[in-house]
Formats: sequence, C-alpha cells, structure tokens
Amino acid sequence: MKLKEVLNTPFVKAFKKFISKGNVIELAVGLIMATYFGAIVKSLVNDIIMPPVGKLIGGVDFASFKYVIQPAVEAEGIAEIAVRYGMFVNTIITFLIVAFSIFLVVRFYNKIKDKFEAEEEESPATPTTPPKEELLLTEIRDLLKKK
Repeated sequence: MKLKEVLNTPFVKAFKKFISKGNVIELAVGLIMATYFGAIVKSLVNDIIMPPVGKLIGGVDFASFKYVIQPAVEAEGIAEIAVRYGMFVNTIITFLIVAFSIFLVVRFYNKIKDKFEAEEEESPATPTTPPKEELLLTEIRDLLKKK
C-alpha cells in the first residue's frame, strides 16, 4: 500500500479530524500544565511547608519518619525494609494543596459561568422582524382575501 493510499484511509482521516479538534490540544496543554503544577506543589510542600512543621515538632525532617520492619545488613547486602509514613504524610499534604487549588479554579470558573448565564437570561429578547419579502407576500395575501 502506498503512503498516499494509507493517508486517505477512513481511519487516518478520522484520526486527523480527532487530533485537529481544539479539545485535544486543550487537553494536552492542560496535562502539561498539571504536571508542572504538581511539581511546584511538591516543592512547596517539601521545601517550604514541611521544614517549619519539622522545626515545630523538634527539628526533625518529617520525610525521614519511618517504621523499620527489617534493618539493613550491609555486610550481607540486605536493604532496609521500612514503612515510610513521613513520606506518606507529605504526599497527603501535597494532595490536599492540589485539591484545594483545583477547587479554587473550578469555583472561579463556575462563578464566571453563572455570571454570563445570568446576563444572558436578563437580556431582553429582541423582536425579530420578518424579511421584506415575507411582509410583501403577507400584504398581497391580505389584499387577495379582501377581493
């Protein structure tokens, strides 16, 4: 099959139509923005919020909190097995900040959307005048009825 024939198949045409829609591009941009926003929030939690919290609880690095199930044995090359609940708490805090940020964005979006919908409802409907041809035909019909 030649390249020209492949590019003209219904499948490829449907894919071109799908990919050229604005929604796909907006989705891709949103995904990229969300990825970097997540990195910013993670840095905010790990580098800005958690150090003061650690200071308040005795100057301990919160991320280092763990419950050791089996200590590491370096001579035998056995790694430590531990439940890192400090990292889990950091992740929960990160999630809460992201969820709150998304809540604020959605709330702002809904307020703007409601405002525009309210303005549309308040604007009076403009009376439509029929086209000149329709008015002329109506007059002719009325004259014919009188005769």
